[in-house]
Amino acid sequence: MITIFGSINMDLVARVRSIARPGETVLSRRADSFFGGKGANQAVAAARISREGAIKVAMAGAVGRDPFGKACLDNLTRNGVDVEAIKVVDEPTGCAFITVDEHGENAITVASGANLAVRALDVPERLVSDASVLVLQMEVPLAENLDMALRARRAGATILWNFAPVPAETERAAMADMLAAIDVLVVNEHEAVSVAAIMGEEVDGDYLRAACLLAHTYGLVCIITAGAKGAVAVSPDGRQSHAAARPVTPVDTTGAGDTFVGVLAYGLAEGREVSEAMRRACVAASLSCLTAGAQAGMPSRDMLEAALSS
Repeated sequence: MITIFGSINMDLVARVRSIARPGETVLSRRADSFFGGKGANQAVAAARISREGAIKVAMAGAVGRDPFGKACLDNLTRNGVDVEAIKVVDEPTGCAFITVDEHGENAITVASGANLAVRALDVPERLVSDASVLVLQMEVPLAENLDMALRARRAGATILWNFAPVPAETERAAMADMLAAIDVLVVNEHEAVSVAAIMGEEVDGDYLRAACLLAHTYGLVCIITAGAKGAVAVSPDGRQSHAAARPVTPVDTTGAGDTFVGVLAYGLAEGREVSEAMRRACVAASLSCLTAGAQAGMPSRDMLEAALSS
C-alpha cells in the first residue's frame, strides 16, 4: 500500500490578459475548475499507474461539508484511491485561486481551509502498518507531517517527503527532526536551496551542492526535479544518478511535479531502485504536460509503458 498524507483542493482558474495589480480589477471570460491539492494529485498519479490494483493507494486528508468536498471525494474514488481516511470537517474544502496571463505567468492564492484540520492521529493504523511507502508534502501542518513520519518509520515504511510549497517561516529544529525521519526528499532546484538555507547552509544558489549536503548530513536520498532537464538523485555517499525528461511541447505544466512524486512513490512500492523509479517518474511527468489541468494529463499504466518502450 501507498499512503498519501496531505492536501485536497479545488483549483479555480481564470485566464486573463494581464494579472491584476493591487487595487485593479481585470475581467476573464470564464473560470474553470480542476481537482487539485498536492496530496490528492500525487494520489491520483500513483493510482492511475496501478496494475489492476496490485498496490493500493490510500489518501489521508480532510475536506469540507460542501459541494467541493463531495466532488473531490468522488473524483478520488473514480480514480481508484481509497478515501476511508479522508475526514469531512466543518472548515471549507481547500481552494486555490489561479489567474494565468496571456504569457503563461500565473498568480496563485491558496485558501487552506480543511487542510489545516488534517491530523496524523486520525489516520487508521492499517494505513500506517500496511504502507510500504508514505508520501508527505507541505500543504498540511508540519507538526502533523512529522507525527505521521514517525508513525510510519516505526512501522518500517519508506518515507518520501516532497518539500513543496516552501513555507514563509519554518523552525529549523522541526525541519531537522523531519529530515532525520525520512528516506527520500524530493525538491526542485529552488526548493533544494531553500531547505539548505533553512538548515543554515549557504550554497550560493548551487542546488546540487545543497542536495549533496542534505543527503550526507541526514542520511537520505535527495532527488532534484529540474523540469525539461529531468531529475537527479544524490545518495548519502555523494553518488549521483540522472533521469531524462521526455521531449514534449507542453500544454500545461501544472501537476507535473505531483505526477513525478506519485509515480516515483509507486515505483518504490514496486521494489524498483531509485534510479529506475525516477526514470519512470520523469517520463510520466512529461506526459502529464500534454493536457490542461493538474490531474487530467496524468498517464495510465498503459500510456506510461507505451512511452517507456518507444
